[in-house]
Amino acid sequence: MAPDPSAPDPGFVMRVHRVRTEFVVAACDAELLGRDLPVGTGGRTVKVTPEFYGERRVSPEELLWALQRATIANLLGARTLRLAAEGGFLDAQGAGELGGVPHAEIFAMLG
Repeated sequence: MAPDPSAPDPGFVMRVHRVRTEFVVAACDAELLGRDLPVGTGGRTVKVTPEFYGERRVSPEELLWALQRATIANLLGARTLRLAAEGGFLDAQGAGELGGVPHAEIFAMLG
């Protein structure tokens, strides 16, 4: 079902995971939480969970602030990827799809 263009923007959700020296930002379009996305042809799915992506809604500015500090980012959803591209973190050609939803993973190469 397509989103209602007259409905208010549901925003973004984000969670920061700290794993050893990594600052991992997981963010998605808020309306994706709870969805099961098909993966491959074997009937497998991946659930978009608040345990990974969070459930706290964040502003575009807060998400961009977190992406500036991230060593790894996992981004899901058209609006989230568009914001990351507008912020210079992602080239639109570098994105793929997960279950038909725009998806990207970003890794900072520090050295």
